[in-house]
Amino acid sequence: MTSTDLHLPRGATANAQYAVDIEPKLAGWTHSSLRVVELAPGGSHTFTTGDSEWIVLPLEGGCTVRIETASTEKGEFQLLGRESVFADVSDFAYAPRDTRVQIASGAGGRFALAGAKCERRLPARYGPAPEVPVEERGSGDCARRVRNFASADSFDCDRLIAVEVITPGGNWSSYPPHKHDEHRPGEESELEEIYYFEIDGPNGLGYQRVFPSREGGSDVLAEVRSGDAVLVPDGWHGPSIAQPGHDMYYLNVMAGPGETREWRICFHPDHTEGYR
Repeated sequence: MTSTDLHLPRGATANAQYAVDIEPKLAGWTHSSLRVVELAPGGSHTFTTGDSEWIVLPLEGGCTVRIETASTEKGEFQLLGRESVFADVSDFAYAPRDTRVQIASGAGGRFALAGAKCERRLPARYGPAPEVPVEERGSGDCARRVRNFASADSFDCDRLIAVEVITPGGNWSSYPPHKHDEHRPGEESELEEIYYFEIDGPNGLGYQRVFPSREGGSDVLAEVRSGDAVLVPDGWHGPSIAQPGHDMYYLNVMAGPGETREWRICFHPDHTEGYR
């Protein structure tokens, strides 16, 4: 892919339904998806999950999520949500494949739909905010906060892995550079990844680096702003750099072809001293 393909500025994938709409076909891969739907007060949005599992994650505001299947199985979840992605963790809802989902919001808001093509049909479930594991990772100017709401070992999905990261202004995260583009049992898993960014405060920005792990691999240095996304089909990725005075948020959505749902990464050998 070219750098233009990998960096998707705000609005680049927008359509009548979604502010962000990244499907496997658009990304040039097989599993990972991300959508962002914006609802006016009293608004609603309905979609079918098809051959993918989805997590409805409030970015701003709360909503009701109703899930229906052809077998008349139903589930309804009230998501309290949050004021913004910088405020706190959020509760969320899991929608299995082959279902119909309605998102409705009395006050309006923005909601991320993190998805992955999958085989198993798991039950619809509610993810409470207090049960989201929060990890303080790194130290000094590489310190960041990771919200592992749907990491491989915190919430059961068939393929989907999703986490949020808050990087304080002036800090680096996704560092040391790492990769997960090969299947090496016990050492590295093959995962396609989407970074979706929001920057705190007006005129805030950040930078995202992806560079080749093999000849002809992905290569981009992108200036990112709120609403931007960066695709990582392969290659070393990191650092993610936050502008001083502006905290940076990103949502990571990952999935891959491996038989086991796991997040195993390989750090770049030239950048690990003092950080592992």
